[in-house]
Amino acid sequence: MSQPTDTVVRTAETAWKTLRTPGISIKILRDDKATGASTFLLRLEPGARVPAHNHPAGEELFVLEGDFQVGPHRLASGDYLYTPPEGKHAAGSEGGCLVLVTLPRPVEILAG
Repeated sequence: MSQPTDTVVRTAETAWKTLRTPGISIKILRDDKATGASTFLLRLEPGARVPAHNHPAGEELFVLEGDFQVGPHRLASGDYLYTPPEGKHAAGSEGGCLVLVTLPRPVEILAG
């Protein structure tokens, strides 16, 4: 039986990936192709908005820097949010932010 392998990511050596939505980029820390689970850093420039989306298996996030509005919740540095499965919301940042996000499965962008 093979031993599980640790994964180390040197974030200083990992590139940011710009998303289609203006002002938003991610730095992937973990991407499990088999399950769709992922962990990543999410960076929003001031005024950037994440479109409305569904979390089929939930979401955990921790605000590292800045302000982050997630649905009705106004979060700041040091705040944690758990969104249960099938939770839907949009998000954005007035002043910009850096957030650690963990997803058991990918999000589904909602139409409109």
